[in-house]
Amino acid sequence: MTEKQDILKLEDVKILVDTFYARVRADKMLGPVFEVRIEDRWEKHLATMYSFWQTVLLGEQTYQGRPGAKHITLPVDVAHFERWLVLFFTTVDELFSGEKATEAKWRAEKMAAMFSGKIEHYKKHQLRSIL
Repeated sequence: MTEKQDILKLEDVKILVDTFYARVRADKMLGPVFEVRIEDRWEKHLATMYSFWQTVLLGEQTYQGRPGAKHITLPVDVAHFERWLVLFFTTVDELFSGEKATEAKWRAEKMAAMFSGKIEHYKKHQLRSIL
């Protein structure tokens, strides 16, 4: 058995993102939500996710965007974010080990909590977004 490496370069980020989103697309709960929103723009979405995680984990400033604005109107709830985290953690744990792998899971957990909270707030107060 080969020892798992940490997430250290863009190629590692791409492996993580590609594997994770293949699982998301195949998931009965998450797949339909993503397919409706992304439609045939998966190549663009994956490129954005490479850039996002490259910036977040590797400190290489390649992402510029407002992810909250794209998520606020998704038809999801806490259960969707819990499932998203299970798939993300499983993917990270199967592919990588180390400080950046641990950080990726920590950051994903924080993002899920933030997006979930903002979406719930938006649903209750649809007059205006908090973003």
